[in-house]
Amino acid sequence: MKSAGNGNPEQCAVNLLLITRGEVPYCRTKGRDAALVDRPASSAMGQAEADAEWLLETFEPRMEVEDVDIAATLASAGEFGVNAVISARKEEEQ
Repeated sequence: MKSAGNGNPEQCAVNLLLITRGEVPYCRTKGRDAALVDRPASSAMGQAEADAEWLLETFEPRMEVEDVDIAATLASAGEFGVNAVISARKEEEQ
């Protein structure tokens, strides 16, 4: 995302995590990898966490990613949520 003119960086990070890869025209790499959705949880969790971290670091440079965790909100129904701990990146002094 742009460093200016996009609004609140926290909201932009949330929006990024809600996008599925391939949805955004002209930037097909933006979004979470849908191929990880139907994999067994034991093998996909680490990859999904790394994918979400990469997504935030790549497309939201205003935020510093501290931790990303995928948690089962309602595992029997196949619902999982992404919990990301992020903070505003400190501007470098010139």
